[in-house]
Amino acid sequence: MSKAINKEEFDQQNVFGQGKPNAMYAKYFVGESYLNPLTEFGKSPVFLANVTFEPGCRNNWHIHHAKSGGGQILVCTAGEGWYQEEGKEAISLVPGTVITIPANVKHWHGAKADSWFSHISIEVPGEETSNEWCEPVGEAYTKLK
Repeated sequence: MSKAINKEEFDQQNVFGQGKPNAMYAKYFVGESYLNPLTEFGKSPVFLANVTFEPGCRNNWHIHHAKSGGGQILVCTAGEGWYQEEGKEAISLVPGTVITIPANVKHWHGAKADSWFSHISIEVPGEETSNEWCEPVGEAYTKLK
């Protein structure tokens, strides 16, 4: 069973650790998120971090821009969450799900309303990469079951 309603159970599943409050990006999230870097930014060609979402937490719509390459990969590790690209149906995320997000695709991801959730975020190297943070998800999230 992957749904992690209670924090104690979730902490046992979350093998990469919760990390610290994601204060630097808090303004782009609804709810509380946590960041545990797995590689040191700038010292590895690929940055990996375990991102943990409390129940109901999700990030705003956003786009990983790149002239070439770029994008993001999510490796779901604990609990249950959602991923959605603009104009498409939301995808249920459970441990073992891998989502490859191409550069320049507007999307969001986060925890289901009744479960803690963690994924490893991999920033895909590319040329002229940047992130654009957009509006909160709002109604797209509240309609999910």
